[in-house]
Amino acid sequence: MPSGSIFRQARGRSAFPHPLQLGALLMILVPNFFPSLFSPLGRTYTSLFSEWNAPKPMHLHLLNGAIQHHTISDEQKSDMWSPLPNQGRKPCSTTQNNQLLRRKSQAYVQVFLDGGLNQQRMGICDAVAVAKILNATLIIPYLEINPVWQDISAFEDIFDINHFIHALRDDVTIIKELPSDLSWSTREYYATGIRDTRIKTAPVHASATWYLENVLPVMQRHGIVAVAPFSHRLAFDGLPSEIQHLRCKVNFQALVYVPHIRTLGDLLASRLRSSPHIMDGTSTSIFERGDNYIPGVGKYVVLHLRFDKDMAAHSACDFGGGKAEKLALAKYRQLIWQGRVVKSQFTDEELRNQGRCPLTPEEIGLLLAALGFNNSTRLYLASHKVYGGEARISALRQLFPLMQDKRSLASSEELAGVEGKASLLAALDYHVSLHSDIFISASPGNMHNALVGHRAFKNLKTIRPNMKLLGKLFLNKSLGWAEFQQAVLQGHRNRQGQLQFRKQNQSIYTYPAPDCLCPAPA
Repeated sequence: MPSGSIFRQARGRSAFPHPLQLGALLMILVPNFFPSLFSPLGRTYTSLFSEWNAPKPMHLHLLNGAIQHHTISDEQKSDMWSPLPNQGRKPCSTTQNNQLLRRKSQAYVQVFLDGGLNQQRMGICDAVAVAKILNATLIIPYLEINPVWQDISAFEDIFDINHFIHALRDDVTIIKELPSDLSWSTREYYATGIRDTRIKTAPVHASATWYLENVLPVMQRHGIVAVAPFSHRLAFDGLPSEIQHLRCKVNFQALVYVPHIRTLGDLLASRLRSSPHIMDGTSTSIFERGDNYIPGVGKYVVLHLRFDKDMAAHSACDFGGGKAEKLALAKYRQLIWQGRVVKSQFTDEELRNQGRCPLTPEEIGLLLAALGFNNSTRLYLASHKVYGGEARISALRQLFPLMQDKRSLASSEELAGVEGKASLLAALDYHVSLHSDIFISASPGNMHNALVGHRAFKNLKTIRPNMKLLGKLFLNKSLGWAEFQQAVLQGHRNRQGQLQFRKQNQSIYTYPAPDCLCPAPA
């Protein structure tokens, strides 16, 4: 339109925008330039302003170097994909000695488990152990609804309940529901008042003696006891070896997902092991083509990427989103934790030097590239929601164009039974992760801890990022790709699944040796 033509309006029409149009424009622009004036909106949608500016790569020189030199020798590739050697350990026998053989249960114990799926998984293992200590009948644990995920899935929706009861039949009596005369003992009953049958003061990592002195008398007096809260309420040390072996048996043998989760997980794993084009029908399976063996073909890596807003804010680290992102995360941190985040008193440089910053998608991609994975690697992304959206993972996708997740591998019809159910989606990711050739997690957390332990029990390769080393390397902006790759390779030689023995106070679910893994005969 020629200059000035905007003013040549039809008769009767204003030369200026309609008030409604002007109002709409102001509603969009003003909050962007003056977010502090709109604190109610800011409190509710704290990511709105920061994510309007798409995050850019923080380590562009390394990213370019990785793309240009994304090759390694066949020998390195073969070593990278080779399974772990025998490490001289095997699962401990779960045969009970005469003192701990199942006796007639005296009464019932209930537990109510909060947290996400993997925290609840560990709580279930502890619940079986506590029932054994108390010589009680265990009611199938009640899974609280997580206020964040809002998933109402019960135990039997996630885990194979009949297998669970059957696998532990010689250890602990487990029933699906209370007898009718005790049916009043429900979560609602305990939520509406102080009850004599509830133990709400169980200390974190309580000893077996504490349960015998404080819980057993209540159970004997009333015939039932409910322990809530229960997460992390049993010690990792000072327990009889038989109790430790039982925890291992629950975690690694009794707890299996419901059949439809296992079937769908196997389907995703099968598609990951097939040709990248198998989904569109343009190629047959690599195993049917008769190709010469190429290391890495038919294998896949799982990357557990936890980079949600909670983690980003709580870390108090800088993720390259500029002032807007820093302000948004600081505001969110204050809203959620009211200044109780100790790490916020440190600078980003101090936190990175201490290895206390979670790896961004870009950084975990650079780590994988330095270890030798390349654009032909089948990478499965186990993740819920990435802070910053697709823009945040663009560098990772650039390095690994064959990266996929459950939604790209399966149709909406295939995912219908799990869609919108956070615990079932997490269970699906867990199953695919457990059966991968290599697993790596970008940051610690309950899923990371559970899978590291489970894969150690099965002697599967798991890469543990050297967070301190990586923090220092990413701070060094003068480091070239060759130097970065050499430092990464040297710093991760002994961090690829080599068995680590549990130290005092460490979790048996993350470090299963020596409690769950005994010496194997030579």
